[in-house]
Amino acid sequence: MRRFDFVVTCVCCAMLGYFGWHAYKGPRGFPYRDGLEVKVATLKDKYEGLQAQREKLESKVSLLRPESIDPDLLDELARGNLELAKPTDVVAFTSRQISE
Repeated sequence: MRRFDFVVTCVCCAMLGYFGWHAYKGPRGFPYRDGLEVKVATLKDKYEGLQAQREKLESKVSLLRPESIDPDLLDELARGNLELAKPTDVVAFTSRQISE
């Protein structure tokens, strides 16, 4: 009976050592977990930036809805971006616009 107890104790110590070593040095051990925490922090920062960008885009899209479009602003932006004018329009260039 004493020999059986000794063998069981040795096997339990070996298993404890095996799992302890893998927890400390293994591929999924404590250093890996520290790396994951850093990665989670960077991904959270990236997510917050993307969330802010999404909110900006959603606000721009909400301005494109028919009930919220300002016709004068739309006309001004369309003429500025397309560089079109009616024959009766007077176009005044500033020095900054000419240099571009």
